[in-house]
Amino acid sequence: MLKILVRIVGVLLVVLLVAFLLARRADGPIAIIAGGPFTTGDLYVGPEPNWEFLRDQREVQFQLLDPPRSRTTWVVEHEGRAYIPSGYMKTPVGRIWKQWPHEALEDGRALLRVDGQIYEIQLVRLKEGPAVLPVLQKVSRKYIGGEAPTSTDAVRDDEIWLFELAPRD
Repeated sequence: MLKILVRIVGVLLVVLLVAFLLARRADGPIAIIAGGPFTTGDLYVGPEPNWEFLRDQREVQFQLLDPPRSRTTWVVEHEGRAYIPSGYMKTPVGRIWKQWPHEALEDGRALLRVDGQIYEIQLVRLKEGPAVLPVLQKVSRKYIGGEAPTSTDAVRDDEIWLFELAPRD
């Protein structure tokens, strides 16, 4: 029985390793697995968009330019601006799995892909300000369905990192 269990675990590990390696060459992420750089999509040219069209969008894809990897993530819109939350930042799993927020602090240049349209953006971390609480409340309503937070403690205490999708200079 133990031999069978060891074989099953071994096969699963090999499958995961192959999936990760293939995803790095893919045009974008594969579900929760980070993917390669975008190779398809139309580059948006024009004034900074009003991000209200993201209000009902469950997930978007974004790619950091350095390192050039893409991910699927949640997104919320508040007053025409867009935000990407990154939770679990102080948990053991978050410390291992969530490297992109740290990479975005180093170089926040990114691409956002929504319905085949690519937007050049700058990911800017927010730790305070008037948008933080309403954005947290929208994240809670949209994705968690729980009681909306009444403070910004999770952001201030680095449990949740919040990034605004700002125009790139």
